[in-house]
Amino acid sequence: MQTIEQISNLRGEINLWRQQGLKIAFVPTMGNLHQGHIALVEKAKLVADKVVASIFVNPMQFGATEDIGNYPRTMAADQEKLLTAGCDLLFTPTPAIIYPKGLDQQSYVEVPNVSQYYCGESRPGHFRGVTTVVCKLFNLVQPDIACFGLKDYQQVQVIQTMVEDLSMPIEIIAVETVRETSGLALSSRNNYLNKAEKNIAPALSQNLKWLAQAIRSNNDFVGLAQKAASNINIAGMKTDYIHICHARTLQPASIDDKELVILAAAHCGKARLIDNLRVTLA
Repeated sequence: MQTIEQISNLRGEINLWRQQGLKIAFVPTMGNLHQGHIALVEKAKLVADKVVASIFVNPMQFGATEDIGNYPRTMAADQEKLLTAGCDLLFTPTPAIIYPKGLDQQSYVEVPNVSQYYCGESRPGHFRGVTTVVCKLFNLVQPDIACFGLKDYQQVQVIQTMVEDLSMPIEIIAVETVRETSGLALSSRNNYLNKAEKNIAPALSQNLKWLAQAIRSNNDFVGLAQKAASNINIAGMKTDYIHICHARTLQPASIDDKELVILAAAHCGKARLIDNLRVTLA
């Protein structure tokens, strides 16, 4: 596996693959990789000839109150995991390479509507940072396919919308969430949990399951979501939001909708955890 920092070197390698007619899949990450990330690489290996991953802790998607300096960085371990998973090339640019003019002078990409609520409301500017860096990485890597994890369900919808709206010739493949045996969705932010918090955190996924069952026989979506939020708080977490939405538009679900998704975020100690569960009603 090659590790490349400079854009010119990345483009040179990509051009060689293109000349050979090879299909390229891309897995963008912020590092501190876990099995959820590796599942994306494994999926990419199945659908393409070459797999590119990136590790870039993107300052544009961190808010003023979020400490980017404490985001876990584990480059050596990440490289070993990617090598074992069969990644062909790792792109590791610095902020100066991605944003040479600085954040204040950087052009940006913003997706309306689908990015405005839930995590978009709780973390102002977050999705603008995500779409800007993903758009730039897409332009650099020029992949045929890009793989994203469904744990970040709203993010997947935002990126899919961006690709559609900007006519990017990239297929977005969404990969199922990888979970611990407790049901807790794997996340780099789980590293912030101490032992006691790790025991509390599965209450998030447990209440999503409860809510998914409850809405099959009760269409009081708002009341049921409030009950689930209360249960999460009683368990020792602090609910940021929990909403039942149309699975594609992410608008609040109506009683006529059949394809739904439950989106939730909650604080557990220092960690802000997100999760979701899709529900199909008869």
